[in-house]
Parts: sequence; C-alpha cells; structure tokens
Amino acid sequence: MSAAPEPRGRAARLARLMPAAPGNQAARTPFVLLVVLLLGGGLIGLLVLNSALSEGSFRLDDLQRDTKSLTDEEQALQRDIDAYSAPEALQRRARELGMVPGGDPAFLGSDGTVKGVPSPAAARQPAPPVPLVLRVPETAHSAAPGSAVPTPSPGGGAPAASAPVVPSAPATEVPPPTPTPGR
Repeated sequence: MSAAPEPRGRAARLARLMPAAPGNQAARTPFVLLVVLLLGGGLIGLLVLNSALSEGSFRLDDLQRDTKSLTDEEQALQRDIDAYSAPEALQRRARELGMVPGGDPAFLGSDGTVKGVPSPAAARQPAPPVPLVLRVPETAHSAAPGSAVPTPSPGGGAPAASAPVVPSAPATEVPPPTPTPGR
C-alpha cells in the first residue's frame, strides 16, 4: 500500500517540471522575436496595402476626370451631328450643291413591273435672295435712325444729303438643336 505523497516529494516534482530562471529566459526569446516579427510584418503589410489603395484612388480619380472630358466631347460632337443632319441644314446644303427636289418616284417590283408613275425633277430654282447689309460710316452712328446722312460730293464741295439710312435687321442664324438627354 502506498502512502500519500509527502509534501517534500511534491516540491521536488514541481522543481523538475519548471526549469530554473536562466533556462526559462532562453525559451522566451524565440517567442518574443516571433511576436515582434509578426507585428512588424503586419504593420509593413498594412503600409503597403494602404499605399496601393491610395494609388488606386488617384488612378480612379484621373480616369473619372478623363471620362467626364470624353463625355463632354462626345456630347459636343453629337450636337454638331444633330445640327448638320437637321432637315433645314440638309436642304440648305443640297441647294448649295445645286441639287433640286426629286419628283414622284417609281418602284420596280421583283417581277420587273414598274409601280408608280415617275415624274422628272423640278428645274433648278434660283437661290433665295440674300438680305443686303449696308455698311454705315462711323459718323452716321450718332445720327438718329431715319435721318439723312451727309456724304461728300464728287466735286469736293459741300456734302450732299443722301437717302435716309434704314437700319437692316441682322442676319439671324438658326441655333443648333439642343441634344436629347440620354443620347
């Protein structure tokens, strides 16, 4: 039969399990170095990740600015296309090129039959008259509208009164159409 362990036996056993102070210090050093290396590596990793995100943010900002610029340019070009393809602009350009409106068309069927009665194009009509714009001398600007403006006579004598100057309406140009949203 075995007796209960003595208190002294317990202390001896504990002493064997727990090494002395110098050995305990030697076992802690690798663990402390490992923790320090992990914390340092984590901080460096976070710094690299933060730098990469900042660089991506700057690149995204540049790309958004480029996209806005290109979108504005696209809209300006679309406005130009809309202005050039407006019916009035096409008709004016066709007249400048000497084109005339066509007559009634005729169509050919798949069996070779003619459908419709063709008519010739109308003869070329002269272009509508361009409004005459009068150039008024600088001294005439101070005169009241409708008053006679003196002009020098050919003989060099006293200025003769000329016909009243009628201010002409400025030539108006049709503004280009506004772009349709979403186009």
